[in-house]
Amino acid sequence: MSGPWEQIPLFALPETTLTTSPSSTDDVIPDDDVIPDDDVLPDGDVLPDGDVLPDDDAVAVDADVFVEADQADSGPAAAAHPASPERSDVADAAADDAPTTPTPETDSEAAGSAAVDGDEVDDDAAGSDTAGNVAAVSEEAGNDGADPPVWEALPAGDEADGHALIVTAAGTYTPSGRELTGPVDSVEKLDKLIRWAALTPLGAPAQIWVVGQGACELLGWIIDPGSEDDVDDMEALRNRAAQELTAVLHATLTPMLNAGWELRGDPGHVVHLSRSIGNFTSMVDVVIEPYVWTYWNKDFGWHNRVGDMGILGSPTAGTYLPDDDLPAARELGRRLAWCARHLGVLPGPTPARTGAALVDKIKRERTRSGKGIVVTTPGSVPPLDGPPRGDLEPAVGWTRVPDAQDVDGASRLVSIDQRAAYLASAGMLEFGYGQPTLLTGDTAGAAAVGEKGAPFGLWRITLPAGQTLSLPGKLPLPHPHMLADQPVQTWVSTVSLDGLCSPVADGGIGADLEDLDITEAWVYPQQGRALDKWAKILREARKAAVDTDDDATKRFLGTCYKGYIGRMVNPDMWTAKQMQHHHQPLWRAAIIAHCRWRGRRVAMRIAREHGRWPVRTVTDSWVYLLADGEDIADPSDALGKMSVEKDVVLTDTLLSAFTSAEDVHEVNLAIKAAFADNEDSDDEGEGVL
Repeated sequence: MSGPWEQIPLFALPETTLTTSPSSTDDVIPDDDVIPDDDVLPDGDVLPDGDVLPDDDAVAVDADVFVEADQADSGPAAAAHPASPERSDVADAAADDAPTTPTPETDSEAAGSAAVDGDEVDDDAAGSDTAGNVAAVSEEAGNDGADPPVWEALPAGDEADGHALIVTAAGTYTPSGRELTGPVDSVEKLDKLIRWAALTPLGAPAQIWVVGQGACELLGWIIDPGSEDDVDDMEALRNRAAQELTAVLHATLTPMLNAGWELRGDPGHVVHLSRSIGNFTSMVDVVIEPYVWTYWNKDFGWHNRVGDMGILGSPTAGTYLPDDDLPAARELGRRLAWCARHLGVLPGPTPARTGAALVDKIKRERTRSGKGIVVTTPGSVPPLDGPPRGDLEPAVGWTRVPDAQDVDGASRLVSIDQRAAYLASAGMLEFGYGQPTLLTGDTAGAAAVGEKGAPFGLWRITLPAGQTLSLPGKLPLPHPHMLADQPVQTWVSTVSLDGLCSPVADGGIGADLEDLDITEAWVYPQQGRALDKWAKILREARKAAVDTDDDATKRFLGTCYKGYIGRMVNPDMWTAKQMQHHHQPLWRAAIIAHCRWRGRRVAMRIAREHGRWPVRTVTDSWVYLLADGEDIADPSDALGKMSVEKDVVLTDTLLSAFTSAEDVHEVNLAIKAAFADNEDSDDEGEGVL
């Protein structure tokens, strides 16, 4: 190994390999430890005791495990932006715009609202000797005439060293900034680099990140799908680009395939490689940063808007990597090290997969220690008699026409929402697992009565007609399936069962269990806070990002937990055997219901304390007409508490629009006009999962 910042000629790589950072010890399994068959590491992961899998396990870890779920993530796309965030120091080309994206828990019951109570993180401990050539160039480059974002000046640690490498046109680097080699100008040299580096996994396969168009050109990875100006269908352009990229990679990767590497599925913006030596298999993912835009799913694009591209950030939000290659490499290295340090895993190909990798890391730790809840089976929705259309527990969406009392004295339009709502709820709730039991008749009703309340499950109840209850007229009905003029028989989660029985003052309907006429129930034999540690890690990582003004990683964490919870519902996302335990639609339903009831309870409190009622609510956000000086947000910084999302002063024209609105459509138009300049503001809300 060379000394710090000493460049190694590519064909004179030393006999010794890169040293794995201490952070990898969390992911190491002792040689005498045994992982059950159903705990084969997902997502291209390998047993972390040497980057290898025993041959008999390798049979199960085929292309389906690594590629199937990644491909399943890509939905029928809303058109993705075709312009790649490409960069080329070699050609001094201007950076093109890039395309694509849209995207819980405390450890103690006393934490109630999932307060951010994690230990303080020592930022200096992230590693101070990170500058090197990458950092030095980063400081010199900057952005002409503009200060770089705060987070780009944060130190990069060495936690991802030994697990990932970064390749640019100028050379190769560790995530911490150590320069390793000169340019990688052939696939043969890439093969040699990967073999020498001997990278080990960290919750995901080892990673080689190719940054900048110049590095792609040196490897022959060049595509020309055309310009967005020449096509009417942006999605067709993205598809053409993705197909061209796959063809180019198939044509250029032959030397690596001849050297013993195998492709796990078709190559694209991520090339999944595996190589067997005797009874062992090693795995590496090559991530091609300039072509990430060719891959679209809900994490990567939404209605033609450029959005979050995983750990790379969001061009729309201003958190994407810097334009120039070496500053981009330095910032990417910082983010990789940040993930390794705070999450204990490398970022996955999508934020949702990063959330899943963290779940599986915790699962392996609990399997080894024998402590904590380990869920190894999917939680599919059981057969329901008369299931509701759509979601079991829909997010609320509602608008009303304000009256004279609402408008009187109002001068501002304010949107409040729950801070990291789904993360808070996921950490607080007990989730069911195991094979559920169907109960009917009186047995079903009796099961809802217990010392600790109703167990986790689904309950077929009758929701009374809303107009027969003494409910506030300026709030939506307590449950989205409820109708004003007639009773509705439907299935609800235990969270909603409890919510309906809450007093009206706390957002419920004050029902007794007998009033709900429970006729059937699916009850789970076991329950517990299965996501408590997952949420705690994410919560503390989020706090570290907030404390250092690191908006890039804060936003990334948001897409991780939102994406993962959102994908619990679809079994097609988790078809491989080792991934099926991530299919938990009832957990997702419980989380959504919990956020919805918590928001309604807060709305009732605001009405009591301030005399103000919302004019609109969507998911976990609530919109109010307020006077100057009125503050209805929660003073606490805890997760799940209400914080101000948007706050605008109403012009006479906008105030008139609310005063004269005759239907909810006109109200929605007025709200949209008022918040027009805040559409891209940082959003603590959860959106639609």
